[in-house]
Amino acid sequence: MLDKIRPTAMAAVLLFICSAPAFAQGPMLEQYDAFLGSEDHFNSRGARLTEPWQIIRQDRANFHRFGMRDTGDQGDAFFASAANRARMEQLIRNGRIDAGAATRIINGNVWIRVEIYENAVNVVVQ
Repeated sequence: MLDKIRPTAMAAVLLFICSAPAFAQGPMLEQYDAFLGSEDHFNSRGARLTEPWQIIRQDRANFHRFGMRDTGDQGDAFFASAANRARMEQLIRNGRIDAGAATRIINGNVWIRVEIYENAVNVVVQ
């Protein structure tokens, strides 16, 4: 009987450990999809952006502040706030974006899905 309990208990522990980051982020506040087009890769002064968080932040500034939207961009309430956009770098550091996704964001025009939590942002290239 003990032989059967151990594998089941171990599987439950592993499942909990693997999902712990999602629990640590708290509940998802909202999520949106956006296309990171050419305008999103340059700041308001025309300088090329070199970090994925800068490009995502510019996309949200373009969407909310400047009304520059790519076809298919979805809105969000969280980044309508300039203060929340200013937190983008730290939110992504607290969240998840894999190296391949970061490289694709920096080097081209891509679709992304953004999951927003109170203190973290997860980004996936679609």
